[in-house]
Amino acid sequence: MAHQVLHKGAHARYVVSFQKDKKGYEYVASEYLRLSGIYWGTTALMLLTTKKEEDKEKDNNNNPTTQFVDYTKGLSADEVVADVLECRNADGGFASAPGHDSHLLYTLSAVQVLCNYDRLHKELSEEQRRETAKWVASLQSEEDGSFKGDKWGEVDTRFSYCASSCLRLLGFGPELGDIIDVEKAVSFVLSCRNFDEGFGARPGDETHAGQVFCCVGALALLDALDRVDADRLAWWLCERQTEGGGLNGRPQKKQDVCYTWWVLSSLSMLGRLHWVDRTALVAFILSCQDPEEGGISDRPDDEVDVFHTFFGIAGLSLLKYPGLSEVNAKYAMPQRVIEKMGLA
Repeated sequence: MAHQVLHKGAHARYVVSFQKDKKGYEYVASEYLRLSGIYWGTTALMLLTTKKEEDKEKDNNNNPTTQFVDYTKGLSADEVVADVLECRNADGGFASAPGHDSHLLYTLSAVQVLCNYDRLHKELSEEQRRETAKWVASLQSEEDGSFKGDKWGEVDTRFSYCASSCLRLLGFGPELGDIIDVEKAVSFVLSCRNFDEGFGARPGDETHAGQVFCCVGALALLDALDRVDADRLAWWLCERQTEGGGLNGRPQKKQDVCYTWWVLSSLSMLGRLHWVDRTALVAFILSCQDPEEGGISDRPDDEVDVFHTFFGIAGLSLLKYPGLSEVNAKYAMPQRVIEKMGLA
């Protein structure tokens, strides 16, 4: 029965402990993706924080006060932002950690964190924001519109999403076409579509739920989502639900909490979120919690990590689980942030 509710306090403590323990094994070993870890953890805390009656702090008699629990206060905003800015390189991009090469994955994470804390314009001048945008745009192929992740040249539809999201967050609206070739970007994403209406990492690659999110998200950000067959794609997505209630990324694979996000966010953007069994999926996510130490794992009784903790909480938010702030399916950020930026 302990798993049948979301243990918000425990999860917040887990995230804060992970971010603060900079000498711990888990933190040190995750240097290669640290900036994304900062994004996952801090965004999880923001989604756990609401201004709902059930989230009011309690007095000594366990009666609600007028103060709401703000889980984000467990981490210093200034320290989080400083950690992000340390990862910025001279080329305008951001690395996973100081001393590493710039990469689109971590550049998007950096921009997301700065936006979440309302510090993008305060910490980066207009010239610096344009430098970042130019670096992102420089990774687009003139030939087919794809995006490389970094200077080493790997091409993947993940990077099409990262570039599109990053540029939108940096303020490129109608003028997006002035900095990238939008039609070629759309054409490349569509060239990765398969017979099942799903998407792979590159043309001819197997359909995968994570790539579906990236491609659906990119098309939505590029105002081209009407170019997919929403019913056929949503059918493939809802078939990812297993007998155990969770979702997998491909046929015949195990359920995994992270696919709660990749599948549900795609269904949400397609307007078909109701095509999954909500009750069974919520029960699966809650069964993957560590109710005492906090954190969410990929499957029940496995080790928890900040990646699955964030995507489990974000998935629950999409499912309208009580006591969570609303998440934006397209940007994977709090809806209140996206609305404040005028991007909703």
